[in-house]
Parts: sequence; structure tokens; C-alpha cells
Amino acid sequence: MRVLVTGGLGFIGSHTALMLLQKGYEVIILDNLSNSNPAVLGRINSQTGNKALFVKGDILDVALLKEVFREHEIHGVIHFAALKSVKESIEKPERYHLNNVVGTERLIRICAEQGIGRFIFSSSAAVYGSAASPVTENSGIGEIPNPYGRSKASCEDLLKTTHFQYKKPDITILRYFNVAGAHPDGILWEEAQPDGGNLMSHIIRVASEKTGKLYIYGGDYDTPDGTGIRDYIHVMDVARGHVLALEKQKEGVHTYNLGSGRGTSVLELIQTFQEVNGVDIRYEITGRRIGDISVSYADSTRALDELGWRAELDICDIVRDSWSHSEGGVDMSK
Repeated sequence: MRVLVTGGLGFIGSHTALMLLQKGYEVIILDNLSNSNPAVLGRINSQTGNKALFVKGDILDVALLKEVFREHEIHGVIHFAALKSVKESIEKPERYHLNNVVGTERLIRICAEQGIGRFIFSSSAAVYGSAASPVTENSGIGEIPNPYGRSKASCEDLLKTTHFQYKKPDITILRYFNVAGAHPDGILWEEAQPDGGNLMSHIIRVASEKTGKLYIYGGDYDTPDGTGIRDYIHVMDVARGHVLALEKQKEGVHTYNLGSGRGTSVLELIQTFQEVNGVDIRYEITGRRIGDISVSYADSTRALDELGWRAELDICDIVRDSWSHSEGGVDMSK
């Protein structure tokens, strides 16, 4: 089977592309390199004789998309290409609508026209907004406090509309929670972002630089230690979820949560990182951020029942792999 992976040089996309190649799939990676490193392609291809084909380009480029589908007999698409910073989405909402929503609309329409059978969409638990945890797929779309989350919800709507209009492709939507970690063999990891990105990126930067501090936004939530609780999931588990979704695609549109089912507070995450890796993290608790919720973690029973998927790696694996394959940990080239 030949699979197009959009955003395939990004954090989750690269781990998924490598896993697909190692399972014998033919992989075409489409990436505009706006938030990824071209060196990742070499690291992916160094691990398997089944090399990925790379196309530099953007999902907004309809002519390029048509050319890719015309030149290659593609059987399935895994769509990761998206902007993902909540902070940036608040500052530049129009950019997130254009890239995430309009880009997805152009891609899915071409997939429908080309008769693509399988389409796996990288969504987010952000669509649940303030829904009570544990969140199930039946919790419904909640009040979403930021343009990033709203862009993912809009994408889900247009995917469903396209399927019911064209009766193809069959679609699986994966809503995953807080992804972190790295490939345990040090092949792939999350590239550091200038603005810090997610919480794990902030922790690693503070640990690596051994200066500055981590700011925790809110210490007065209704949680055991007052800090926000999230569901952290290892990137290898998420990549495996995408492969299983592709292999077990069913007719119609189906949605699954990918989460550990366990909530970890910010302070618990910091403490675990320090204990597992033997490093100190200086932090300061400051005021809450607008739009943050106190607790969010998943019920992934449907993924277990229908895909045979469950999280196999825990928070200790996440903090160990995140640090070991960062610039502050051991040699990433090993």
C-alpha cells in the first residue's frame, strides 16, 4: 500500500512515517518545512531499505496536490500538516484558518475526486474544550477557547461533510491528548521551537540551559496540587495508533481518542522528570492563562475495542525519552 503522509517530517508525522516504512508500506512525505527539519528525512531513511519519497510543498497548493496524486497511485492518506501553537493561533487566527481548515478542505476534496479509500486525520483533544473528564468520543464538541482548537473542529466537520457528499474516502479521526517523548533508539525527537512549544519543550529547555525557570500558569485549580492536569501520551503510541487506524479503516467516518487515560498534573510531571533524569527544574507558579482548563484526560475504550490500541508507554518512559534524546541529554546521534 502506498501512503501519502502530509507533514511527515514533523514530530508525530516523522515517527509515523518511519513506523509505516518499517512495516513495509510505501511512503510519500509531503511537507513545506515550515515547522520541520529536512535532516529528518535522512534519519528516517537510514533505518529502512524501503525509502520514503519526499515532496516539498504545501497542502494549499492545489496544482501540486493534483500532480502528486496523478504521478503516484496513492491508496491512503494520513494528514498531519497543520499549525499547532495555541498561543500563535490567538495572535494570528486567520493564519490558522487558512493553513489548517482551507488546506484540509483542498486536500480532502482532491482525495474524494481521486477515489482515495482511506483518510486518517490528526485531530486534537482541544476540540472537547471544557468537557468533563474522562472525555469520551460522545462527550461532543465543547466550548473551544482558542482558534487552534476551533480549526481542528472545523476540519472534522468538513471531513464528515465531504464523506457524506462523495461517499469517499472513508475517514478516521484521531483525537489525541498531550503528545511527548521521542523514539527510544534516538532516531527521531521533537525539534526545539524558539517559543518553547508545549510544556515538555519548556521543561527541557530549562533543564538544558540550567538557567532561567519554568513558569507554571495557575496554582489554584481544583486539583490535588492546584496545577492543571493533562493526559500525556508517548509519541510512539500515537504513531502506532495511526498505523492501526490505517490498517483497520472501516466504512464511514469514525472517531477515536488516543490517550493514556491517566491525568498527570504539571507538578507531577516536573517531579517525575527530575526523579527519572536526575536533573533539577527551577519553576515559578504564576497566574492562569485565559482559556486553560483544570483537568483533561481521555477515555480510550473505543480505540481498544475497535482498533486494538492502548497506550503501552507511561509517563516515566515519556520523560526519559524526551530528555535522553534532547540537546541537554545524551548524544542524539547514537
